[in-house]
Amino acid sequence: MDTTNKLPLDMVYHWEQAKKNSLYMTQPIGDGKVVEYTWGRAVDEARRMAAYLKSLNLPEKSRIGLISKNCAQWVMTDWAIWMAGHISVPLYPTLNADTVNYILNHAECEVLFVGKLDDWDMMKPGVPESVRCISFPLSPPNDFETWDDIVSKYPPLEENTHRDADELATIVYTSGSTGRPKGVMLSFGNMAFAAAGGIQTLGVGPEERMLSYLPLAHVFERTFVELGSLYSGFQLYFADSLDTFVQDLQRAQPTLFLSVPRLWVKFQHGVLQKLPKQKLDRLLKVPLLNRVIKKKVLKGLGLDKVKLAGSGSAPLSHDVLDWYRNLGLELLEGYGMSENFAYSHMNKPGRSRTGYVGEALPGVEVKISDEGEVLVKSPATMMGYYKDEEKTRETFTEDGFLKTGDKGEIDEMGRLKLTGRIKEIFKTSKGKYIAPAPIENRLMSHDAIEMVCVSGANQTQPHALVMLGEETRPKLADENFRKELEASFTNLIKEVNKTVDPHEQLAFITVVSDEWSIENSFLTPTLKLKRNVVEDAYQEKVDNWYAQKQPVIWQ
Repeated sequence: MDTTNKLPLDMVYHWEQAKKNSLYMTQPIGDGKVVEYTWGRAVDEARRMAAYLKSLNLPEKSRIGLISKNCAQWVMTDWAIWMAGHISVPLYPTLNADTVNYILNHAECEVLFVGKLDDWDMMKPGVPESVRCISFPLSPPNDFETWDDIVSKYPPLEENTHRDADELATIVYTSGSTGRPKGVMLSFGNMAFAAAGGIQTLGVGPEERMLSYLPLAHVFERTFVELGSLYSGFQLYFADSLDTFVQDLQRAQPTLFLSVPRLWVKFQHGVLQKLPKQKLDRLLKVPLLNRVIKKKVLKGLGLDKVKLAGSGSAPLSHDVLDWYRNLGLELLEGYGMSENFAYSHMNKPGRSRTGYVGEALPGVEVKISDEGEVLVKSPATMMGYYKDEEKTRETFTEDGFLKTGDKGEIDEMGRLKLTGRIKEIFKTSKGKYIAPAPIENRLMSHDAIEMVCVSGANQTQPHALVMLGEETRPKLADENFRKELEASFTNLIKEVNKTVDPHEQLAFITVVSDEWSIENSFLTPTLKLKRNVVEDAYQEKVDNWYAQKQPVIWQ
């Protein structure tokens, strides 16, 4: 169907009529049981929840929070919030209480939907008492009003609420360089352009199936899974737990599968534990047998029906990409940000190049600044940062291009290669942003530490490089002093890790023996750390440090 100028709610109403009795979402509820939602049932429950939200007489365009792992209610809640005339504010299901509190207060959320969570007790203290909470069927025990009670009591909203393209639809909070999340404001028009463009580029239709398991609070999953299903009408399946992930995959039999580097690597390791690499390589070279082996490996992963596989949120190593391609699964890497609803660049089948994040998607303009920074512009680009006009101004060029903070270069086919970072924020292999400065400031409270550099781009967790002060270094010859310092640093990591979100927790501290100075170019003339110089100096040792699994490493 033609989705030109169709906004998300238009698509909801379209499928409500066109595929009323067709299966849309399959939700596991434990013990191998599932609840199935047709398009008709899903829209009906969303309409009932919208009627309830309207009955609360909240101020127009109130912000409504949503904190849960992925589930059918997550998607229906997003629709219900929009139908009731409000704005959705998704929160990651792994945040600590302090960040939960900051987001709910900053966005002035009136209501919070609480779903399936691993550590609700950690988050709960961050929810202001003034916020009305509603619980999903799979939420931790609580005394909130429940989804099922509300949808059984309230008749469905009869009218089709329409929202304008330039209206604010959602605020997505992302890590800021100050450590405090920034609220990315996305309009209905931003979301529509990204979803319709992605579906068109990939040639996705209503017969596809997808498993939704990466956080829907992240734009990557929201664009290509929630909005993707709205713009093409395909089926969604949800995962029950990590333990049941393979069964969930085999139930879904996905034809489209998106993941992040960390999971692609885990899948690979799982295969290689059963079938060592040398043996697999040997079998894949045998004519006729290789097709059987490829199919068997992919079937074991639950990926044998996959037509299109994508990886995003952080770069994937060449070795892993080539390994999957050798199995007949062409992993296509893409590139996007919260600030453009994950709609920027994507490798296309048959045109991908290892090490590149692909070509600009339809409607995306891209150029490289004089400093080498990647600048992008499209109708998917955000309205700005919520309550932060100054930061919004800083993030755009005078001619309206978004400053990505990434350095890059473009090849003769228009494919983009990312070569580094202009700004200090980096991504772990989980696709999560880390702002190093606040963590560094906490580490600097230790009197033995003179300088610190938090790093770990494309690793599972960040780590810290520390240089000791002049008074401390000579004392390291004393074995007892060294042991005491090591114990002190081990405690320091524990204390710091208690104050940050799970994805920001340090894996270890490495104590360097070098001196960072102006003379050896580790510091600027004003004694600021040259982060890229420091990282480059130890790059070859980093993987070995992670392998040691020790809290303190002496370099």
